[in-house]
Amino acid sequence: MRLRSLATAALAAALAAGALAPAAPATAATADQWGFAYVNDPTVPAWTVLDTTRQWGSWKTAFPAAWAQGAKLAPGRFLVRFPQVAAGARGVPHVTPVNRTGHYCEVVRWYSSGVDQIVDVQCHAPGGNREDTPFTVLWTTSSGVLPAGTAHAYVQQAGGALVQSYNSTGAANGIAPGGVGQWSVKLPGVGLAGVLAGDVQVTAVQPNAAARRCKISSWSAAGTDVVAHVSCFDQAGAPATTDFALSYHRRRAVIGSLAPPSRFGYLGTAVGGPTNDNSVLGVGANTVAALAPAGRYLATFPQLGVRETHAQVVAQGAGANYCHLTQPWSTALDAGVDVVCFDNAGVITPHRFLATFTSRT
Repeated sequence: MRLRSLATAALAAALAAGALAPAAPATAATADQWGFAYVNDPTVPAWTVLDTTRQWGSWKTAFPAAWAQGAKLAPGRFLVRFPQVAAGARGVPHVTPVNRTGHYCEVVRWYSSGVDQIVDVQCHAPGGNREDTPFTVLWTTSSGVLPAGTAHAYVQQAGGALVQSYNSTGAANGIAPGGVGQWSVKLPGVGLAGVLAGDVQVTAVQPNAAARRCKISSWSAAGTDVVAHVSCFDQAGAPATTDFALSYHRRRAVIGSLAPPSRFGYLGTAVGGPTNDNSVLGVGANTVAALAPAGRYLATFPQLGVRETHAQVVAQGAGANYCHLTQPWSTALDAGVDVVCFDNAGVITPHRFLATFTSRT
């Protein structure tokens, strides 16, 4: 109970302190704080060290012996603790389930506990029951204006309002509601003129842990602006109101940092061009191959599987279909990311997706 009280207090304090606006320009072209992890066993007691081959964070510079840890709270409910990077309610998280059963996950909240950053995750079986599943998770917070040539941006939508926003160009992001469970997010100046480029990820945020999931229904370039359309659904596959966290990255890792890491990539199965980019080999180097059954895919990111690595996936397209990982990605140099997509009933079904991959180096 004390942990949950601390979470509520931290969230209120951070928002009251002005989490809406990015800080003054910084000289470092990296995220301020970040962490990623893979929860292989969501039943472990507090605080168990998570898979050390698939986690890393900004704390490692000053605290190299520290590791991200996890704790099961309840069916499908799990806390991830990133050490020594406390930032309250700032930044955004993403979570991607890892299973072949159609379980999906959302973030309940994120907050500080002492010097550590906690991300609270709830997962559901098809139909909405709260059940455990492995998942990947990241959290990152950024400030400052970055040099031209790369970009990073994110928003947090809560209660229909833009409660937190960052854009590496210094411009103000925007959000507009559509129909039930639909929003348009505008990220000014982060893209390439007239060409869709980079990668976008979105994660449902549901403070009451009700079953919700979000996807990118479509996205487009408007000059150098990127416009992403978000659609969210409940356990019945009906459009549903929920909070969400959305982020964009171009020529940078999904965490927003660069050099390090120098090995990262992303791809979108619906578009191609510079939405398929590899920091070592360039545009178009990543591949997607269909696997059996129909609706399963192998996304390969050549030359990027170095040291500790991380992957996130989100569905792209119309309808309530969703996508995630089937199993932990390979640790080979040419990293294989196994993706599967489902209809609302949890039946494997072909669908488009966006995937992003990063090494910590």
